[in-house]
Amino acid sequence: MVIVYLRREEVQKYIKARKIDRLFAWLATGVKELRGRVNTKALLAAFDTGISALEGMVNKVRLVPTIYRKAKAALEQAKAIRLAANQHMEETLKPVHDILTTIILNLERRTLEREHAILNASNIHFCGALPEADAITLMRQHQPPWLSKTGDKFIDPAQVIDYQGKVDNLSAKLDAAGNPRPKEDIFPHLSEQNIRSFHTLQAHTIKGPARLYRILAPNSRGMSDCWVSEEVFNKLQNSPNPKEAWRRYLAVWPDWNVNGQFVIYDVKAGESLNVWRGPASSQKKDGLVGNFLEGGWEQIVFKIERSDPGNDTMMYYELLKSPKGTTLGPPLTQAHINHVTASMNKSEKDKFLARHIGLRLQINHPNISGPFDTGWGYTEFDGVWTSDKIGLPALPGQTTAIAKRAI
Repeated sequence: MVIVYLRREEVQKYIKARKIDRLFAWLATGVKELRGRVNTKALLAAFDTGISALEGMVNKVRLVPTIYRKAKAALEQAKAIRLAANQHMEETLKPVHDILTTIILNLERRTLEREHAILNASNIHFCGALPEADAITLMRQHQPPWLSKTGDKFIDPAQVIDYQGKVDNLSAKLDAAGNPRPKEDIFPHLSEQNIRSFHTLQAHTIKGPARLYRILAPNSRGMSDCWVSEEVFNKLQNSPNPKEAWRRYLAVWPDWNVNGQFVIYDVKAGESLNVWRGPASSQKKDGLVGNFLEGGWEQIVFKIERSDPGNDTMMYYELLKSPKGTTLGPPLTQAHINHVTASMNKSEKDKFLARHIGLRLQINHPNISGPFDTGWGYTEFDGVWTSDKIGLPALPGQTTAIAKRAI
């Protein structure tokens, strides 16, 4: 219906006169402004203005009994409606907000389809994962601006003992009697590391339409734990240096995620998604005394079982060194990796995995669109940790796809 409206002759003339070239992005911004004005406070203020005008009119006919009685009755009726509106306006406005949000999400999706955010897999050159020991050495040498120092603000991590019981209760699949709990009541299970990544956390149900974002690298899963809201993502993108803000305020070490891409998770109107949300805690490393990552911005954690068909399909490649640089060996599936490493001890497994890089073969979750390019680059420390840039194969999971589902 929006497209039909945009095709109207008078609308086309207006667009041409205003010289609007990024039409969908421009329109999405306008609808967001409109959505911001459609709120209880603004509408009730307009209602009060109308009642004040009506009171003035009633006073003017006070000396005309027949008309005054009818006018006063109309005024009392308006005041009664105003009182009821005060109690029910939020509920009444929700469908309107949902419609406007759906329009915004669809317009933004069309913008992403047409603009530079779409990746061309043949152009991706990736330096691979950054080992923790190398990351610590580089952070000591370069002291990146997103690192905080002793004496700076430190945000304590949540205590596992304070939250584990609540997490276990809400993530349990069975009730105390051993009966299956309703799916809509189950929240994601959190590991101890998940809990400590928060300063405080709360269970929250996101009701669609809504959109979540996840920053990732070519070797990261699209469907995984850590997400941010649209508000936080926009806050990142509007920062003077988005990558620095992401590392500092969401406390993400470079050996955890070397970034470069993002995906979008759409919660459709009528759907709901159970998540854990709260401010990110500060993060320390044992080998990096005197420095830490600040945290403080809101993060969202939700995930699905690794066996779930909605999880990503990964492919693994041996890193082959040659005088011409690093190339990728023959692909290995997750099943092959599991079989080869099954009999290895931790040290052997770590060495084996260090020689192989995992890449997304396919993003399978129907709610996820992407990956899109962040525009932040695919390296840290200006790429000094390696001179090799690996040309990635044209895997479907590295090529942008828009989720084929109505929002």
